[in-house]
Amino acid sequence: MRPMDKEQLIAIANTTMPFGKYQGRRLIDLPEEYLLWFARKDQFPAGQLGELMAITLLIKTEGLSHLVQPLRRP
Repeated sequence: MRPMDKEQLIAIANTTMPFGKYQGRRLIDLPEEYLLWFARKDQFPAGQLGELMAITLLIKTEGLSHLVQPLRRP
């Protein structure tokens, strides 16, 4: 995984989960336990979505969610 950049943080704040139990919820609003489930199974989705989900998990486990919240679009 490459270092985070501003565009990724904006995407995490505004991208919605396209499938599953939390479909329609923004990535930053996904429960940490849900992201941990993907990590334990080593099954984050392929591509950008999986990369953003992995970064979201890192943000949440480090207690940095408050840094992403101001980037949300209405």
